[in-house]
Amino acid sequence: MFWASYLLAVLAIILAWPVPILLWRAQWPARSPFTAMLLWQAIALAGGLSMIGAMLVYGLEPIGDNLIAGLRALAGMVLFNAPTTALGFWHIFALSAAALLTAHLVFTLLLTYYKIQRQRRRHRELLALLASPSGQDAGTLVISHDSPVAYCLPGGARSVTVLSDGLMAALEPAELRAVLIHENAHLSQRHHLLLWAFAAWRQALPWLPTTRLAQESVNSLIEMLADDVALRTESKATLIKAIAIVASGSAGNGGTGDIRPASPTVALSGLEAASGGPGSDSVRTAASRVSRLLTPQPQLPAAVRTAVMAGSVLLLALPTALLVVPGLLG
Repeated sequence: MFWASYLLAVLAIILAWPVPILLWRAQWPARSPFTAMLLWQAIALAGGLSMIGAMLVYGLEPIGDNLIAGLRALAGMVLFNAPTTALGFWHIFALSAAALLTAHLVFTLLLTYYKIQRQRRRHRELLALLASPSGQDAGTLVISHDSPVAYCLPGGARSVTVLSDGLMAALEPAELRAVLIHENAHLSQRHHLLLWAFAAWRQALPWLPTTRLAQESVNSLIEMLADDVALRTESKATLIKAIAIVASGSAGNGGTGDIRPASPTVALSGLEAASGGPGSDSVRTAASRVSRLLTPQPQLPAAVRTAVMAGSVLLLALPTALLVVPGLLG
């Protein structure tokens, strides 16, 4: 138990600082965004588990040689007024910190979900008043907006893709199809769930700089994933032109009559590069996507992708093993 707590603490520090920074700076995620997305999720989950686990295992160390025994002894102290003399000040402090951090993370996750749902509900009410059916697809709405705007609003069976008439006038039919395929990819691949999780992580730990890097990286990766889906049926030139047209209309967007949601977790936007738009790509992200399409790099070899995914699994397994079988480490 003693050594397990220190190993978990070291792992938490590594996953909180150097590993996310190295991944954020790496170039290979653009070559395999799906693999990189799995790794980001493993880093976040393993980091949180290690952070909480380090404090929990250290706090339980005097009253059990493994996690189950320690939790049983702690339950006896809390529920049945068993003696607590075995626990020192720092052990009680560590247990309290673990409980508070766990409660904070869960509460922030639920609060973020509530806020997102509330904002989406309000946005749907605005769309019901100001948007009209596209005439092509029941799940596509059109708003009156001169600037090119495209985003999807998740909501299960009520999910919709929103386009501006300015966008529809600026794009050729093939380019418009690329936009719709891109936005539908966000919905079908449930990208809003990833945005919710990483937004909550950043809200819960704003003092940790890597939560911002993780959220930015995830936002970029989901756009690459949606681009790849659009490329299955539309040409690369068509998609590049669509991104460029939308980016060219980004300046000056966001007037008082703009009904677009202000948060990327409320709505997902794949081809809207307007700064401050709903789930919009930043100009830098839009430029990196165009650069990725103009100068494509070969996908990571299958062996490398397999190794990264296996590493992600091991990353999750390591803190889990340290928590479940700490008695093996003495």
